[in-house]
Amino acid sequence: MSLLKVSNLGKSFGGNRAVDGIGFEVAAGELLALIGPNGAGKSTTFNMVNGQLKADSGSVQLAGVELLGLKPREIWKQGVGRTFQIAETFASLTVVENVQMALISASGAAFNLWRRAADHRRDEALALLAQVGMAPQADRPCSVLAYGDVKRVELAIAMAHAPKLLLMDEPTAGMAPKERNELMALTKKLVVERGMAVLFTEHSMDVVFAYADRTIVLARGRLIAEGTPAEIRDHPKVQEVYFGSGKTFEKSPRPGSASLAPPAGGAAGSPAEPVLPRLLDASARSGAAS
Repeated sequence: MSLLKVSNLGKSFGGNRAVDGIGFEVAAGELLALIGPNGAGKSTTFNMVNGQLKADSGSVQLAGVELLGLKPREIWKQGVGRTFQIAETFASLTVVENVQMALISASGAAFNLWRRAADHRRDEALALLAQVGMAPQADRPCSVLAYGDVKRVELAIAMAHAPKLLLMDEPTAGMAPKERNELMALTKKLVVERGMAVLFTEHSMDVVFAYADRTIVLARGRLIAEGTPAEIRDHPKVQEVYFGSGKTFEKSPRPGSASLAPPAGGAAGSPAEPVLPRLLDASARSGAAS
């Protein structure tokens, strides 16, 4: 059964149709990757689901509750969390204090004037940090952490209000291959353990094809493909969007000139041998080896 259901979602900016009537679903316990070239409409889609941008048309339902028209904090209260391309933490606070602040915000509790803020829900914060492998660094300032560790803290913060759905905007941006794989393996583990859904955008194809259960592809605001990693790798429209059709060179060569298209069944990279699967397989092997 679907947890998130998006139907006929649309958004225009002037005459530019940024998102053009797309629809998809995400089930509890599933990682769904949203990919596409720059300008495809990924961020616009995220911002509409999260309430930061008003949609022109369509429906976004979480467990049967309509989210369109709600403010971001109201959507957050319904159980939608988000992490950002650039990690959002309080650098001057310690690791555990960052998570404590998130827990206090989630509960709606006010500070007790007679109790130190550092004592509020510390044990719960430490338990969340243990889940993301950051408990040993709980009392270090976030300002001194490696970037990969900051992303782990951000994930713990997102978990503080026990989201049903987590939106992750390019979660591995700026990370080394080893850090990318560790963060996504951790995310996959939390999805399984907590039964939540994750919708994430990503430019690193090794991450998408190693960890996504399904993938949807946007191009010029439209949904052009949906399926498993293997199905997306071999999808002709996806290959065309990322690498072009090559029709400019294959069509009507001038008399007396040689065609720039390789012969059928000939050199590697010809239409008879899809380029995208080979490049993505190479990317995945590179990420796994690092």
